[in-house]
Amino acid sequence: MVQNLEYYKVFCHVARCGSLTLAAKELSISQPAVSQSVRLLETAVGAKLFARSARGVKLTREGELLYAYVEKGYEQIELGERKLKQMMDLELGEIHIGASDMTLRFFLLPYLERFHELCPGIRIVVSNAPTPETLASLRNGKIDFGVVSTPFDAQGLECEPVREAEDIFVAGRRFIQYKNRMLDLKELERLPLILLEKNTSTRSCMDRFLAENRVEVAPEFELATSDMIVQFALRSLGVGNVVRDFAEKELEEGTLFELRFNKMLPKRRFCVVTVEGEQPSAAAKRMLELIRTKDLPERNGNDSYDYF
Repeated sequence: MVQNLEYYKVFCHVARCGSLTLAAKELSISQPAVSQSVRLLETAVGAKLFARSARGVKLTREGELLYAYVEKGYEQIELGERKLKQMMDLELGEIHIGASDMTLRFFLLPYLERFHELCPGIRIVVSNAPTPETLASLRNGKIDFGVVSTPFDAQGLECEPVREAEDIFVAGRRFIQYKNRMLDLKELERLPLILLEKNTSTRSCMDRFLAENRVEVAPEFELATSDMIVQFALRSLGVGNVVRDFAEKELEEGTLFELRFNKMLPKRRFCVVTVEGEQPSAAAKRMLELIRTKDLPERNGNDSYDYF
């Protein structure tokens, strides 16, 4: 097998052009260099590939046979190079991102919008899952990066905090006697609580905080999403634990109120996580740059990203 693929590149150009001179011009090399490459290839394959004609050169029967196969391979190489350049120029490609409902809705969404405006040829695939599942997907190579909320096991990961998140307890009219009161955390033991399921970072954080303060709770409801917790709290089915963003509208309207405690609930963070030491793809790198520079689309009036 011929080791130098450059010989085949020259061979294809000469065959297409029917001229050593035109092939040299296309390749931006000298005509003697083209002639030498053809001779070396003929020597390597043990056959005469070109014959001189009145207009230049033409393929011999042996040359035609070889060209029929080499042309397909060379076209695929050229296509691969073009596609690679398009990928590096962010004209095509894919990004695979993992995010929870919370981080997607209250952090990542405007960046996805901005990235789509800048790089419409890039396909964005978002895996919507709780933090533990997102981290598992990241470690298994299924996503390029994740946007998750603390706490989580960061071993082998690079973590970049990007925003604070505040956990609160909210309640509706049935619990109005607790409004504007400073409560002891122990009060939670007597209240019907609505919490997220245990496979979430929000629940893990709250369980740990309550255990550290010797508060034992048995939730009335354990739900899959924070949106449902807000809906249950609106119907006074219990006191819900959510990140403030989920209940912001209801708190402003007065349909829910926030319970106050004599001890501060722990604040958490949204983090962008990648696998330690791994180089992101060109598209993923661009998205991460947008997040780091907070490059968001302009908004006017009430349609604004005022939580950054």
